[in-house]
Amino acid sequence: MPRRFVIEAVMLAIYGEITAPEVPVEYIVPYPTIMELYEFQNSSEPLMGDRSDDLYVKSKINELIAYLEEPLNRKKLERALSVPWSKSPSILLGKSVSLTIVNALDNEQYGEFLDPIETVIVLTSLKEFTPILTDQPELIGRIIEAEIQVQVYDIQDFNFALEPAFPDSQQT
Repeated sequence: MPRRFVIEAVMLAIYGEITAPEVPVEYIVPYPTIMELYEFQNSSEPLMGDRSDDLYVKSKINELIAYLEEPLNRKKLERALSVPWSKSPSILLGKSVSLTIVNALDNEQYGEFLDPIETVIVLTSLKEFTPILTDQPELIGRIIEAEIQVQVYDIQDFNFALEPAFPDSQQT
């Protein structure tokens, strides 16, 4: 059974190593983070501090968008968009990685602590009983401060998060 994580789509482009894990992984991606890819693609604002890194990440974002727009993947994605909180069929991203897109909606439940994207990430984690994988220490801090009952891993601890001693069905 694959390890499961809720993650923002852009992190799949920024952190290529998480798309080639040694064990099967399913990434659950809230749809609003897919829409964010288009914003990043069209933005003149840099995502990375180094220009060459920024160009590389933006090319990876373009590749991910193109992959998701392939007819079969697009059809799977569109199936998830018909009903709030529905999920797409698995979209293979590699031999051991699959994506499931969730039509997540922000209900402003954590409005004072989290922005809309962070809220859909947390709500998806709660609904799916799945840990969050993020590169944002500020988000981790806000989750702790708000005492939200989700498990969250810093992306730097990805290999640790894959260890079998930490089943993804447990919430902390």
